[in-house]
Amino acid sequence: MRVLYSHRIRSRDGQSVHLEAMVAAWRRAGHDVLVQGPAGFAADGLGGGSGLVDWVRTRLPGWVGELAELAYALPAAWALDRAAAAFQPDFIYERANLFHLAGSLVARRRGLPLLLEVNAPLAEERAKFSGLSRRWLAAGLEHWVWRRADRVLPVTAVLAGHVAAAGVPAGRITVVPNGIDLDEYPPPPPRSPGADIRLGFIGFVRDWHGMDRVLRAVAAWDGEPPLALTIVGDGPARPGLEALAAELGVAGQLEFTGLAARDAVPALIGRFDIAMQPAAVPYACPLKVLEYMAAGRAIVAPDQPNLRELLEDGRSALLFDPADPDAMWQAVLRLAREPALRRSLGAEARADITRRGLTWDDHAARVIGFAGEARARPAAAPPLRRPA
Repeated sequence: MRVLYSHRIRSRDGQSVHLEAMVAAWRRAGHDVLVQGPAGFAADGLGGGSGLVDWVRTRLPGWVGELAELAYALPAAWALDRAAAAFQPDFIYERANLFHLAGSLVARRRGLPLLLEVNAPLAEERAKFSGLSRRWLAAGLEHWVWRRADRVLPVTAVLAGHVAAAGVPAGRITVVPNGIDLDEYPPPPPRSPGADIRLGFIGFVRDWHGMDRVLRAVAAWDGEPPLALTIVGDGPARPGLEALAAELGVAGQLEFTGLAARDAVPALIGRFDIAMQPAAVPYACPLKVLEYMAAGRAIVAPDQPNLRELLEDGRSALLFDPADPDAMWQAVLRLAREPALRRSLGAEARADITRRGLTWDDHAARVIGFAGEARARPAAAPPLRRPA
């Protein structure tokens, strides 16, 4: 099939990993893919983004930035329409973004199926974390885009509930979580006798992850073997954690690798004995959890519905009560003392990738199947309704 992939990503982070992995999986399967998005995306480096967008958001009133984002929908739709005319795709696959209407407009104009990947309720998320001056408009347009898609592909069942509440029929909603390329993650190497038990975290570390509590617990640990903490990535919490490590006298047990290239991630996670997901938003499908699973690591994560979609307590991970401030550390201590349990959890988590079809190739094949079904019936195009 011929896939026209529409997006509005500028940052080189987990969003771009999903995009590039799906495109690569389709191409491995012999499908033609044309990616249409902001100019310069392909040239941006790790951690790169749009300086202009950041400047607008920080220097101008919120409503001005939101209006600019909405105005961008017109040239984005024009560019996507030109791409569709030249490429003649079988369907449009779009990564949903706030005020991104291009796929909906072009699919209707060209009579093409639209498959929409949804990773978060973005109007709700931005209103909570960075503010929206016109939340009703953002949410109304977001829901309108969801309703116009032939199939909506949220990454968790929790998120599917948000989509259904916006008026999308259940028959047009299918959960497709994040994925992984298992071949990139070799089986874990044998552990060196007497080595430190290494706790690990990968991602953009923020204060709400609670890594300061982990660091204090590492400092208080007087058992054998010693504990160490590796954080693959960076973030606003780094200076405070480094200062705290020096204050507690454990600077030598804290390692920040900084931003890591994608091809370096498997080896870095492979060094972990215990992989931590200290916190997660309630609707997300954290890419790091799948990376931990593929690497065969013993995982500690919050016991909440979206993570239970990937992990089973006591079999493929230890899940802790996020309302209990000591629960995560108790799970970590249990794993530090029980090497057999670490090996068992890691082996089951890795096996689940294949057993449950959680690779990018599996997901790409499913999407092609959905596109074939959508081509066999009229495109979904409910009328524009005034947001509630």
